[in-house]
Amino acid sequence: MARLQLMPIGTEMKTPLPAFWEELNEKDQNLDVKRNEVKAGWGEKYQQRVHQKGKRTTHERIAALADNPDQIFPVGTFVNDGEIFGGERGRPSPAAGVITSFVKVNGLWTMVIANDNTVASGSWWPQTPEKIIRAQKMALKLRIPVIYLVDCSGLFLPEQSKTFPGATGAGHIFKMNSVLSAAGVPQIAGVFGDCIAGGGYMPIISDKVFMTEQAYMVIAGAALIQGAKSQNLSSLDIGGADVHVHLSACADERVPDDDTCLLRISQEIQKLGSSAADYYRQGFAPQPPSFSSEELNAVIPASGTQPYDVKEVISRLVDDSLFWELLPEFGQEVMVGVGRINGLYVGLIANNQMLSDHPHQQGQKRPGGILYREGVSKISIFSRACNDDGIPVVWLQDISGFDIGTEAEKQGLLGYGSSLIYTNSTNETPMITVLLRKASGAGYYAMSGLPYDPVLQLSTPITRLSVMEGRTLAIGAFNSKLDDNFQIITEDEEEREAIAKGMKEVEDRIEQDMDPFKAAKQMDTDEVVKLSEVRAYLEAAVEMCYQTYGTRRIKNPRIWSLHDLSLATGGLR
Repeated sequence: MARLQLMPIGTEMKTPLPAFWEELNEKDQNLDVKRNEVKAGWGEKYQQRVHQKGKRTTHERIAALADNPDQIFPVGTFVNDGEIFGGERGRPSPAAGVITSFVKVNGLWTMVIANDNTVASGSWWPQTPEKIIRAQKMALKLRIPVIYLVDCSGLFLPEQSKTFPGATGAGHIFKMNSVLSAAGVPQIAGVFGDCIAGGGYMPIISDKVFMTEQAYMVIAGAALIQGAKSQNLSSLDIGGADVHVHLSACADERVPDDDTCLLRISQEIQKLGSSAADYYRQGFAPQPPSFSSEELNAVIPASGTQPYDVKEVISRLVDDSLFWELLPEFGQEVMVGVGRINGLYVGLIANNQMLSDHPHQQGQKRPGGILYREGVSKISIFSRACNDDGIPVVWLQDISGFDIGTEAEKQGLLGYGSSLIYTNSTNETPMITVLLRKASGAGYYAMSGLPYDPVLQLSTPITRLSVMEGRTLAIGAFNSKLDDNFQIITEDEEEREAIAKGMKEVEDRIEQDMDPFKAAKQMDTDEVVKLSEVRAYLEAAVEMCYQTYGTRRIKNPRIWSLHDLSLATGGLR
């Protein structure tokens, strides 16, 4: 069997840095501002209110729980971004009122799901259930423990119709609690305060439930019971730790305060043992790339029309900037191969933005960022081999779509595309998708977009997610008014102005819809991160893929199918 040989990739950054570097830095600063706004919840007044009760804010709880507070990886930060709920006196719901983050606790990656107690006492808003369910599904796919930090006053009732009844409404959270339990995924809950109605159901199926002295779990709170049964009771009387630890057995332990509860949760995680990731590193210690990830802002132009060398991107993501490229001469519009991230093997699939050789017309070139028959076939073969070998796949998307026209149809591109879609739909190995820049049309689907259930999908401040660009869509919408060169054909000046105005309105609206924060707001992507942060997110996500053992196939590198593929296609000598 051939020895796996990773080869150096990438080059040192040249100076002066390109002009677009400053543009991307400005976008990163805007991202920081928006993150800080979300983290503030409803503001300092509500943070102080939490502290006056002797409790920590939700973000403080997560930081105290983490092994390293600087290595917390949020997902769903911008859900409901800018939305106002509740009519004329409405309020925003930053992050949909719930914080979901990958957090390492006692050496194990966990998914933490925590109600933001500075936003309407942790109420559930429109999209709160969907966000919680998405986090639970991530944990299920990765088989990592789930920690619930519950401080929830139930549904935000003025918007109950948007959170209660649907297939992915609040009730589906409890189904996912059950599915996680049935799959053997550890679930631990800490109840810190309000835990009403659905909030009361959420922790019950967990393997371990802790309650602080300020916590209570009730199907209905004191106000509702007083109205319905004329009983003068407090919520603590109805469902405090006295009741649920000592009488109902719905909770396991009572603890005096937030800090003790977090300590006990951490101690429970410690009982689960150590991560298997070091075992699967095969003796390789994690190494940073030879070229800094901070340089990615100077590698990838903000404009989708400017090309760049995807090798320079990969070299700033993989350990030691070492990479094994497969099938380099075939389907050159995409690049596939294997590298290590955090000392662990991953397959990488990336769109090539440069011109590539036309396989059927000698001397001709084809534009990059488009999927042709050969590239689609190449991705399918590689993706299946990675799935067979148990190697997680990282997709680096910058795609304008599929090839179109008579040649594409005659070659059966639809059929090859369907084969790739089948592959992505049935793969069991974890897949992680990064939308570097363009994510357009069916190419977005084919490159394992969110509809194909990647474990995690990341966008960047320059990601543009859409069926097509605004200008292209405007041309399609007004096609009957344009000539073959897309010029307005009317001689009537008023009509010309009206058409031009209409096209501009369509283009502007589509461009706004393509904003990455709009996608994150609608849960069409999991998180918006800086290009310089992609490597850190991948380090965490890839380690999670290898944390557990015995739950999926992970082959020893000596017996990879990829070796056979390389030999059969002339890649080994």
